[in-house]
Amino acid sequence: MELGKPLKISDIIRELRQQLDLSQEKFAAKLGVSLRTINRWENGSTVPSQMALKLIEEMLQKMGKPGKTLVKEYLSKAEQREDS
Repeated sequence: MELGKPLKISDIIRELRQQLDLSQEKFAAKLGVSLRTINRWENGSTVPSQMALKLIEEMLQKMGKPGKTLVKEYLSKAEQREDS
């Protein structure tokens, strides 16, 4: 992940998938969505539904410290964008 670049939901999804060592196809199966959906999320052309975001949040929590670090980084970058 590039330093200094604002972190987007697409970045956190890609980072989570990579940290779980899952292909887009396997990640899609875990979330109950299509491969095309994961691809769109990671490309930033669409965003996850509220239900999908809840499942992603649960996956992050199960990761323990690495998941919490991702959430913290994502939220701090989002807050910085809102402040500017």
